[in-house]
Amino acid sequence: MEFRAPGQWLRWVRRFAATTPGVLVAVVIGGVLACLLTGLVCAQEASARTARRDAALQHTEPLADAAQRLYVALSSADAAAATAFLSGGIESPSVRAQYQQALADAADALATAAAGAADEPTRQIVARVAADLPAYTGLVETARANNRQGLPVGAAYLREASGLMQKSLLPNAARLTEQRLAAVRADQRAVTGPPWFALILLVLVIGGAVAVSRVLLRRTNRRVNLGLVAAAGAAILALLWFVVATVVAGNAVDGAPHGPTARGENLSQARILAQRARTDETLELITRGDPTESEQAFTADTDRLSATLDRATTADSPARRQLSQWLAGHRAQLDRYNSADYPAALNQAIGDGPDSSARRFTDLDTSLRDGLAATRAELRRQIGGAGTAWFGAAPGTLVLMVFAATGIAAGLWPRLKEFL
Repeated sequence: MEFRAPGQWLRWVRRFAATTPGVLVAVVIGGVLACLLTGLVCAQEASARTARRDAALQHTEPLADAAQRLYVALSSADAAAATAFLSGGIESPSVRAQYQQALADAADALATAAAGAADEPTRQIVARVAADLPAYTGLVETARANNRQGLPVGAAYLREASGLMQKSLLPNAARLTEQRLAAVRADQRAVTGPPWFALILLVLVIGGAVAVSRVLLRRTNRRVNLGLVAAAGAAILALLWFVVATVVAGNAVDGAPHGPTARGENLSQARILAQRARTDETLELITRGDPTESEQAFTADTDRLSATLDRATTADSPARRQLSQWLAGHRAQLDRYNSADYPAALNQAIGDGPDSSARRFTDLDTSLRDGLAATRAELRRQIGGAGTAWFGAAPGTLVLMVFAATGIAAGLWPRLKEFL
């Protein structure tokens, strides 16, 4: 057997590559590899989108909901604690039950958030909330015990508890909510975004089939190669499949300002602002001093609440009407307080009357809660629909590209045999 040096082999390969058989061999090898690589990339891209859909529905969105529920539950607990304090002595069972339910909801949401805390920043936020929550409840119980005995120091303990809530617990819950909502938006973009790498490879395969057909025309004088036509057709079908799936997935999720993603964020923020304003409203009576500072806080929160509702609801929505009614009740409460009629102001704040601030606030909070539940269900349906658009794309495009690779090999093999 004749031995050839590496340089001789290289020169022989270059000479062979310049011949028509060499070109055909290179085309077959390159075309088959390109089709198989493109098929694998397409399958991976499509599978990644269905996987992100599943992750969004099973992990990301539930954690975002838990973070939002944690914030609302903490705000509700603070507002209920202030309402219970205003009751004086032993508060009513309904007010006490509201406070305890809010704490139970916060504990449940915190446990869910802790179970899904995979990154260090999230774990740190959850740990701070978990550490501050017992301290808050301890201060509230101390305030409650002193209030039962008629001791003025109870109000100081309640203000300290509310300060801990406003300065630590709620800001940390807000950061957690922002992180989880950002993760939901990232999953939506991953499911609906165009798979650019796969699309570019498919276009290159189609362009390569056209270029090879021109080369064969010059070298073999054959205008049509059925194998290349079949390969180009399969690649075109795969490209159309991906384009249609991308369009359908993008249309499935409404990313407009009034879509469920933005609407859910606005409704969540509205409910949080309402709870904060309710706390301001009750603390105003607990201090029994100049209401200017607390009134400024209440006005700032309700102004933001009104603007948020403008973005999240229609002009004739029940929530806007209930906000107007609540604000009217608050003005009546403030007028009575400024007139030194504290019992009447107290009754307006926490009474059971149909026009009381407590009743109006409850109506508003119920509307916001129901709106959030409906928006969440709509968001989950849209994410599920976006993922369904990619159903079958992974195996389908892989089969098409394997067929394309087979078509290239089968179409060029007879031409290659002519030179053997």
